[in-house]
Amino acid sequence: MKIQVDKNVVEFLPENEQETASMETLWRVVVDCAAENKRMVAIGEYIPSKQNLARFHIEGIPSKTVYTEDHAAEECTVICTTCNKYMQLKSGDAVPVCCGRPMETTD
Repeated sequence: MKIQVDKNVVEFLPENEQETASMETLWRVVVDCAAENKRMVAIGEYIPSKQNLARFHIEGIPSKTVYTEDHAAEECTVICTTCNKYMQLKSGDAVPVCCGRPMETTD
């Protein structure tokens, strides 16, 4: 897939049938002619030398991933390894989900 960026306009040009089908699916999810379009928000980082993958969250679409609710065994600090947000939890507090996955305890 070719991606062209011209100031604030991004163009995606599928180069085969599979990419065309994927673009059509994305278009149907993001674009709503009768209501508001959804936004795509970047998740994490894009460093090609580390991992050649860009990941986005589509706002307004419920996550299909289901997490069991974990609780803090003792007072601790949890961090989202994607966006670096952190929170202090007390014993028994539910571990929050951030950027699509449960936050992790710090060492």
